Amino acid sequence: MHFKWKYSTPSSEQDVQAKELGTKLGISPILAQLLIKRGITTESAAKRFFRPQLADLINPFLMKDMDIAVDRLNDAMGRKERIMVYGDYDVDGCTAVALVYKFLQQFYSNIEYYIPDRYDEGYGVSRKGIDYAKEKGVKLIIILDCGIKAIDEIAYAKSLGIDFIICDHHVPDEIMPDAVAILNPKRPDDTFPFKHLCGCGVGFKFMQGFAKNNGIPFSRLIPLLDFCAVAIAADIVPVEDENRILAFHGLKQLNQNPSVGLKAIIDICGLNGREISMSDIVFKIGPRINASGRMENGKESVDLLVEKDFSSALRMGKHINEYNEQRKDIDKQMTEEANQIVSRLDSQAHRSSIVLYDEGWKKGVIGIVASRLTEIYFRPTVVITRDGELATGSARSVTGFDVYSAIKSCRDLLINFGGHTYAAGLTLKWENIHEFRERFQKYVEEHIEPEQTEATLDIDAVIDFKDITKKLHSDLKKFAPFGPGNQKPIFCSIGVYDYGTSKVVGREQEHIKLELVDSKSSNIVNGIAFGQSASARYIKSKRSFDIAYTIEDNVFKHNQAQLQIEDIRPNEQQEL
Repeated sequence: MHFKWKYSTPSSEQDVQAKELGTKLGISPILAQLLIKRGITTESAAKRFFRPQLADLINPFLMKDMDIAVDRLNDAMGRKERIMVYGDYDVDGCTAVALVYKFLQQFYSNIEYYIPDRYDEGYGVSRKGIDYAKEKGVKLIIILDCGIKAIDEIAYAKSLGIDFIICDHHVPDEIMPDAVAILNPKRPDDTFPFKHLCGCGVGFKFMQGFAKNNGIPFSRLIPLLDFCAVAIAADIVPVEDENRILAFHGLKQLNQNPSVGLKAIIDICGLNGREISMSDIVFKIGPRINASGRMENGKESVDLLVEKDFSSALRMGKHINEYNEQRKDIDKQMTEEANQIVSRLDSQAHRSSIVLYDEGWKKGVIGIVASRLTEIYFRPTVVITRDGELATGSARSVTGFDVYSAIKSCRDLLINFGGHTYAAGLTLKWENIHEFRERFQKYVEEHIEPEQTEATLDIDAVIDFKDITKKLHSDLKKFAPFGPGNQKPIFCSIGVYDYGTSKVVGREQEHIKLELVDSKSSNIVNGIAFGQSASARYIKSKRSFDIAYTIEDNVFKHNQAQLQIEDIRPNEQQEL
């Protein structure tokens, strides 16, 4: 695939500003320009960006209902009530439950956790879960990463004498459940300054508020920050402001002293002995935590995350890793089937969205397949499977398009739905699928911008190989952690050449290992282009070409820079 490259040349004023800021910070003007693009224009703002401080975390009591939630938790503990920590079965929900349970368990023993079964109970609060809580004598349920739409279920729990504290980050409806407290920065009446916490982040703020109210030192919360980093990366929320602080210190914890369960996953992933990044969480750690909820029951992941004995954790981690291997096989098969359906649809080329359904697809994997199709076709995508008399769907979106609003526009056809801008879930009657598809498509067509359905690369800076120094590589790492809102910078170099030693590699000869030079220096730069072997013939033709890339660590040559090539195109003096 070749991308459309987008680049805005800095103005002369921005060049001057970057040079001045770079001098003050002791960094290259190239990197200073990247700071300016992020709205960071002063020395003090840059220092806060490069060194996020836990002291700058927002006061949790600025969140609506925080005082009520903390008071109700204190009352429950004072009255020795049974407490249940209840959460969603994905990474965000499992880490949130592990964080809250592990923290409270240090001070209170009459507590348990519960994860609903995706296949037996479905998403969110279930009557089965409430009945189980009643049977166990639970008086207070703290629900994490779901619950904001569970009006009937929470009313039912209240009739049984069970109170709820909701910690959620999904978009609420006009009417919210009758819970004791609802912690959700997306509430329209909430003035909390940062709106983009994940579910685990909201759980952390609750525990921060509880600790502050009870005189518990903040240092007791620090060992749990690794859960926050995992949730922020896996749930793909903006890595800005509060999330940047939590992710920065969470990664520090994950690398230096991870919890026993996460340490077991790190071992199983083969990440020992290297600096773990947000992308390692997205591609290696997160999928394994997700796997038990996708294939069987997410409670197994929480069991692992709260485990204290490493040998037990390792055994549990290996079991979950087997789930992940099964998930990969099913994911591959379903994605191939979905691709075949898309290729057979004559009308698909003219449609702005994709809605596919199959009665036999596994419910726990449809979200992954929706993500894959979105990446392949650059269309908002909904993948649906049968669930008894109902249909269950998972939606994913392209950059800048609000798929939640698209689904909400069809709400009269839906039994249930929820989510946020880039990911959502829905339930509807099987017979309503065709009408949903047409209505969803119509909404997307009317609201999506043409460039949102194109494969584009946003180029951050045009540089020469002589600019890629050890210092630039080292300073670039200070921009981490990367993610939405702070994407890894993509650089571009114009008119580069094969040094003569580039070659096709990989089991199926699908990648290119590159050694490149340009005309501005004698530097030989190493690079890897995954899945781009189709460009090998042109590269070996001794003609010049342009590359767009990120700068990474070469894992085999510690601290050496390696280019990860995102796209290759012939050098035809095209406009950037």
